[in-house]
Amino acid sequence: MGTFKIEGGHKLKGSITPQGAKNEALQILCAVLLTPEKVVISNIPDIVDVNKLINLLENFGVKIQKNGQGSYTFQADDVNLEYLESERFKVDGSGLRGSIMIVGPLLARFGKGYIPKPGGDKIGRRRLDTHFEGFMKLGAKFRFNKEDHFYGVEAKTLKGAYMLLDEASVTGTANIVMAAVLAEGKTTIYNAACEPYLQQLCKMLNRMGAKITGVGSNMLHIEGVKELGGTSHRMLPDMIEIGSWIGLAAMTKSELTIKGVSWDDLGVIPSVFRKLGITVERQGDDIHIPEHKDGYNVQSFIDGSILTISDAPWPGFTPDLLSIILVVATQANGSLLIHQKMFESRLFFVDKLIDMGAKIILCDPHRATVIGHDFKSDLQATTMTSPDIRAGVSLLIAALSAKGTSTIHNIEQIDRGYERIDERLQAIGAKIIRVD
Repeated sequence: MGTFKIEGGHKLKGSITPQGAKNEALQILCAVLLTPEKVVISNIPDIVDVNKLINLLENFGVKIQKNGQGSYTFQADDVNLEYLESERFKVDGSGLRGSIMIVGPLLARFGKGYIPKPGGDKIGRRRLDTHFEGFMKLGAKFRFNKEDHFYGVEAKTLKGAYMLLDEASVTGTANIVMAAVLAEGKTTIYNAACEPYLQQLCKMLNRMGAKITGVGSNMLHIEGVKELGGTSHRMLPDMIEIGSWIGLAAMTKSELTIKGVSWDDLGVIPSVFRKLGITVERQGDDIHIPEHKDGYNVQSFIDGSILTISDAPWPGFTPDLLSIILVVATQANGSLLIHQKMFESRLFFVDKLIDMGAKIILCDPHRATVIGHDFKSDLQATTMTSPDIRAGVSLLIAALSAKGTSTIHNIEQIDRGYERIDERLQAIGAKIIRVD
C-alpha cells in the first residue's frame, strides 16, 4: 500500500496542465471495439483505471501501439471472443467500473457481450439496470448468473427502438449509443445524458461513419449503419482535475494558472466556485486563480438563506466535485450546505476532516453543513486513509493547507484518477513525497 507524506501550510505558485479526461477515456477506449480499422487516440491520461482498460483491450486481442506520451493506435481486427468466457476475464473485468462499457460495442459487432459485476469506488449504489434495459429494448436477451455475478446479453440482430431511460446515466447512455450505431433502423434515446464526454463519444462515432443527431441534448436519434471505420480523436482536459486545482489554489492561498481548460466544456463549474467567493479569471483558454490573501466569502441566496450546492445531471454540477467544494468550504468565510443527491456514501469521509479541526455537521448520508473557519483556525495535520478517488484528492488538498505533516494511506485510490499527482504538485512547490 502506497502512502503520501505531506508537509502542509506552503503556498504554491506556477502553472499546471490538466490531464486528459478519465471519464471520457473509459468511453472512447471501449468504442475502438466497434471497428476493425485503426483508431488513433491522444491525450489519454496515464492513470490506473485507464491503463487497466487498455490491458483489458489487449487481452481481447486488440492491437495496441504507443505513439508517444498519451497517444495510442488501436486496431480491433482480430478480437478474441473466447476471452469473454474465460476465468481470467472474470477477474480482469471485475477490477474496473468502466469495463461495463465494452458490452455495448461487443453486442453490436459480435452479437454478444458479457461482464462480471464491475468494481470501482464504494460511494453507494451504482446500478446497471439502465444499460441492460436499453440493450433489451434493442432486441437483446439478458441473462445473469447469480453465483458468479456475471451479466450477459446476446442478439443475432439488434433493431432500433424508442426508449425513455429511467435515469440520465452517462455510462448507460454511452453503452446504449455504442450498441445502437450498428443496429437496424432508427433508435431514439430520451432522457439521454448530455455531458461533454458523451458528446465527444458521439462526435467520434459520427466521424467513424455513425449517424447520430441531437448531440448535446437529452434526446439522441441514431440511424443504424452496417459498419464503422477508423478515425483519430483527442480527449478533452479533465474537468474534475480542473476543479480540484481551483480548490487547491483557494485553500492554500496560492496563485495558480490552469492551462488549456477548454472553457466552453466546463459548464457551471467556474460559477459554482465563484459562489464560494473564489476569483476564477479567464485568460484565453486558461484559468487564473490569484492569491486570496484575505480569504473568500461564501454568498447566500438572495433571500438571505444559506447557500446550498448540490449535484445534478449535466448541465448541473458534477457530483465528482462536491467533495472538493466541501473541503474548500472548511476555510471559507460563511456557511454552506452540501447536498449529494446521487450517491449515498460519498460524504462519509468528512469524519477525517472533522479530525483535522473542520466544522462540519453530517446531517444524513446525503447532506452536510460546513461552517467555514475563514482561515482564523488552521486545519491540523493527521493520518488518514483515502476511501475513493475524489475523497482522496479532497483529503490531499486539506493536508496541503493544514499545519504540520499529514500522512495519507491507500493512495492507489488517488492514482486511479490522477496522473503523477505528486510530481506535478512538487513542480508548483508542494511538499509531498510518495512512500511505498
